[in-house]
Amino acid sequence: MTEYYTRAQYEEAADYIRQRTRHRPQVGLVLGSGLNPLADEVQAAESIPYHDIPHFPQPTVEGHVGRLVLGQLAGATVMVMQGRVHYYEGYPMHQVVFPIRVMQVLGVETLIVTNAAGGLNPAFRVGELMLISDHINLMGMAGLNPLLGPNDPELGPRFPDMSLAYDLDLRRLARQVARDSKIPLHEGVYIGLGGPSFETPADIRFLRLIGADAVGMSTVSEVTVARHGGLRVLGVSGISNVLQAKPQPGQEASHEEVLLAGHQIVPRLTALILGVLARLAK
Repeated sequence: MTEYYTRAQYEEAADYIRQRTRHRPQVGLVLGSGLNPLADEVQAAESIPYHDIPHFPQPTVEGHVGRLVLGQLAGATVMVMQGRVHYYEGYPMHQVVFPIRVMQVLGVETLIVTNAAGGLNPAFRVGELMLISDHINLMGMAGLNPLLGPNDPELGPRFPDMSLAYDLDLRRLARQVARDSKIPLHEGVYIGLGGPSFETPADIRFLRLIGADAVGMSTVSEVTVARHGGLRVLGVSGISNVLQAKPQPGQEASHEEVLLAGHQIVPRLTALILGVLARLAK
């Protein structure tokens, strides 16, 4: 029988963090593959390695540092996750989303979640950003929903509504920042798969057919738990590669390609998120 986390374990992790920082974060950020440099912008920063925090899962993938950075960012008090864990690393889903529950217990009200994603929409180019308007939880539909198991009504309802998973006001702010800062910004649907293998051409044709614009191996479970807990969510994908619906010898996808694309994505993503936080702080 699967053992699920208890409220006491979330509280234990949250208490550990409280005791090691003077900051009381209102905004949580999750940084995807190759996007760690955004945490360097945090002022008055205090860092806590994941392996020091009770029950916190440890990333095993290159490009995911594995530490919390707490401090000030564009006038907001933030808790930045430099790296996340994924289901494909062998963690059960309730461990994948454990950090989001800890954010909730700490009093975080807004979650900004980022990822490196493959572009399914033919209009996308490597290095561009996609504002997530909605997602397709293909893992959840197959039974890997992070809310599986006993429900604690103090954390959220048994059957949460997901019709507005990505906050309308936060998306409006992001569009305004992108327009004012001349940051190219697409908008579309993200689909989450289990991984770790990349998609076949047949997969890509199928994913396009069902309405996805970008694909990755994270995010949807974190957002599901965040919405269950009442957090507002803003999601942004950095397009790390453009997927081909027909086999292209010599153009195979790789994790190295994803990390390299981060060099193009990070400046745009940093400007976008700083702009959103600054407007939220006002």
